[in-house]
Amino acid sequence: MHTIDTIYINGQFVTSHGSEVMTLQDPVTGADATHVRLADETDARAAIAAAVAAYDRHRAGTREQRMAWLQRLHDAVLAHERELVDTMVAEYGGPVATSTGTVRRAANAFASARRILGSYAFERRIGIANVVMEPLGVVGLITPWNANYSFICNKLAMALAAGSTGVIKPAELSAAQTALLTRVLHEADLPPGLFNIVTGRGDTVGAEITRHPDIAKISFTGSTAVGKTIARGAVDTMKRVTLELGGKSPTLLLDDADFAKAIPLAIGAATMNSGQACLAGTRLLVPAARLEEAQRMAAQAMGALHVGDPRDPATRIGPLVNQRQFERVQGYIRKGIEEGATLLAGGEGRPDGLQQGWFVRPTVFGNVRNDMTIAREEIFGPVLCVIPYRDEDEAIAIANDTPYGLHAYVFSGDLARANRVARRVIAGRVFINGLYDEPEAPFGGFRQSGLGREFGIHGFEQYLEPKALMGHEQAL
Repeated sequence: MHTIDTIYINGQFVTSHGSEVMTLQDPVTGADATHVRLADETDARAAIAAAVAAYDRHRAGTREQRMAWLQRLHDAVLAHERELVDTMVAEYGGPVATSTGTVRRAANAFASARRILGSYAFERRIGIANVVMEPLGVVGLITPWNANYSFICNKLAMALAAGSTGVIKPAELSAAQTALLTRVLHEADLPPGLFNIVTGRGDTVGAEITRHPDIAKISFTGSTAVGKTIARGAVDTMKRVTLELGGKSPTLLLDDADFAKAIPLAIGAATMNSGQACLAGTRLLVPAARLEEAQRMAAQAMGALHVGDPRDPATRIGPLVNQRQFERVQGYIRKGIEEGATLLAGGEGRPDGLQQGWFVRPTVFGNVRNDMTIAREEIFGPVLCVIPYRDEDEAIAIANDTPYGLHAYVFSGDLARANRVARRVIAGRVFINGLYDEPEAPFGGFRQSGLGREFGIHGFEQYLEPKALMGHEQAL
């Protein structure tokens, strides 16, 4: 049994003041794996104080100094790729390909921030004004469990590049990954207090970060419900907030698409990260005239996915993160059956041959109406809803009939048509005829999928505030 009882404050590993101990299970076997001593409000306040002191010391630092820090952080993460991947596979159950991609995106986050910082104009002339982009101060960075490394590193990279300091509250379900990543980042030998990492619950550590007057901004990735709580709490001290929240992303399969090429990609969009992804395309919209064909092909493609040991390179779907998530997905599968959707593949229970751990059967529902629960709510597991439409206008109407607006996918044999449809879908990102990765394109959502953007120049400027100086050339 592994025990984690330290957090990272002011450049040092210290024993948490909190007394609550959480036990985490191995997602493959369900057996107890890690005891985690959780931080509390006292720890959060100590981390904030360290970040405030570090900001006061380094707020006048140079661009070159920050670029050097980002390079060292990048090199440290890249040097430990294998160990980071192994720990993510073991604790989270992410297939090895998924975990490797997560670690590489984590390292790339520092390289991307360094590139942006290197050419960014912090001062601009607008009319008679000199506009200076200034760092916000101390920022709270609250991250989820489904891609722990990359979320921590992206938020930290942008905060440091902008000249801020940070207090990071990672998801407690990722405690082993966080402990390792903290040691890796510590090896970069940055000045103490620039970043502090405090693993605790949202209602203790997260709440303290939200209400503390010395926190100028919060960047949160997670559920819409928690994001709303943070937004409500942050307004008392007028904190800036960036919220990347949930989604119920549509995949629009237009009637001129090559189904043989598009449907495997649609299944990939629905099941990325074992379905535990906010941008998963879990509503497959297909022309009613080709519904039977689309449903048959979707069921076949889903059924062909290899579910099993995440260490096996052939595995596409690993276990879910824990028992609670397993039971949540089982509940949605039952709900789909109760509401009258047609079960085409998968269903309740574990896949054949997997009698322990948090494995679920990749599931496809056919003849789904967009008002069904499984089409409205984010399931966060490999469950796909196939929804028929009559014509292009109805397809777009169904795609947009959701409280979310994070992501979408469009497939068509006519590129001009695909682009026209993509522009009509309400979503922060739309992939056309494929699955892509552009780490510097803005990422975030419309509606209840969040506020603001992450990644690239748009994400970088979320950590800056403009100050207009006028009369700066006028002597008395």
